Amino acid sequence: MSALDAHLLIVDDDERIRDLLKKFLMRHGFLVTAARDAEHARRVLKGLEFDLIVMDVMMPGEDGVSLTRSLREILSTPILLLTAKGETENRIAGLEAGADDYLPKPFEPKELLLRINAILRRMPETPVAETVPKILHLGPIRYDIERGEMWQGDTPVRLTATESQLMKIFAAFPGEPVTRAKLVEDLGRDRGQAQERAVDVQITRLRRKVEPNPKQPRYLQTVRGAGYMLAPD
Repeated sequence: MSALDAHLLIVDDDERIRDLLKKFLMRHGFLVTAARDAEHARRVLKGLEFDLIVMDVMMPGEDGVSLTRSLREILSTPILLLTAKGETENRIAGLEAGADDYLPKPFEPKELLLRINAILRRMPETPVAETVPKILHLGPIRYDIERGEMWQGDTPVRLTATESQLMKIFAAFPGEPVTRAKLVEDLGRDRGQAQERAVDVQITRLRRKVEPNPKQPRYLQTVRGAGYMLAPD
């Protein structure tokens, strides 16, 4: 399996680390989704298939070792744990819980990349007929993350270039609010209130394509004080 085929889930409560890892791994060809804690990761895993999970051990609430043990009851997806330097007991506990590898913090991003590629090389190739599509379901609408295509039944839903970009951004953070400022930045626009208002207009247009009732959005929600959030089934 190559990076171009692999979808990674990053689970870390530190927003700065999540963003750094996401950008670094995307630059190396991976499709990356991020989750802020165990609860968020569980929600994401209900709707998406992943080729590898990179997870911090020390998180508020349910920690990485506990989540690994729980996931192993239902998933065979490889798990790479990130552990603080010197936490030998946590590393052993993580491996016993079913993790495939661990990487002590602090680490060089290049080493993380090498570890990820080593794990993926060990994974058996999935026959084409059994390949699971990476699809988000929004009621009768389905969105193919890899192809960037939207369908309603057998009918394609035409997206503008900006709408397509927005869907790719939201699909990388399902169930997690994305601020208007971040949307403006990721769309490559200049910062400012005018551009944020322009994003609001694009969101309104996108809702007309994905919502049964755009005035009462179910799937592309407004989160007060936090931005917009894609909430797939």
